[in-house]
Amino acid sequence: MRRADRLFQIVQILRNKRLVTAKTLAERLEVSERTIYRDIQDLSLSGVPVEGEAGVGYRLRHSLDIPPIMFTAEEIEALVIGVRMSKTWAGSELGQSAQSALDKITAVIPAGLRHKIEDSKLFSLRFSQRQDIDSHLDICRKAIDNKRLLLIDYCRADGEQSLRSIQPLGLYLWGNVWTLVAWCQLRDDFRHFRLDRILSIQTQDVTFTTAFS
Repeated sequence: MRRADRLFQIVQILRNKRLVTAKTLAERLEVSERTIYRDIQDLSLSGVPVEGEAGVGYRLRHSLDIPPIMFTAEEIEALVIGVRMSKTWAGSELGQSAQSALDKITAVIPAGLRHKIEDSKLFSLRFSQRQDIDSHLDICRKAIDNKRLLLIDYCRADGEQSLRSIQPLGLYLWGNVWTLVAWCQLRDDFRHFRLDRILSIQTQDVTFTTAFS
């Protein structure tokens, strides 16, 4: 890593407003602590508002405006495939947000790198996911974020149907199948539910905590 890139990374890490030790910075950037001490001193001398001391940690005294982040060609390709996978598998709302984010990045990166987005040959295809699963994903994601109970009509692989009130905890993509992990109030235990087996889903006006007995 070039020294200029390392200094930039240090500033990015310190922008989190939490104390970060020289040891942590050294491990993350794969250099010695002595190098970090020199870098911190150089940043301070150049006007970057770094505060702290050796053995305690460092942080920025206040927010710092820095130039827009630049990406490598490989980072851009990673962003492109991430956006395309989101549009294919992550539901309509996240897919639209991912494309919007990529459009903003495209508008500010140098023209010499823009072709990596426009000409990318990395694709993500969807063969079988139903449109209603996109809606299920959006509902589940919001319920997880807001800690809201869900009421689902679920059909097991053997055809048995049941109405479940669940506390949604996480979503996992297994190849081409989404699974919702939740606390099931009917079974009084953790359960996982395939989204393609959820016949209907409703968000309830009830919140929950994640502390389980």
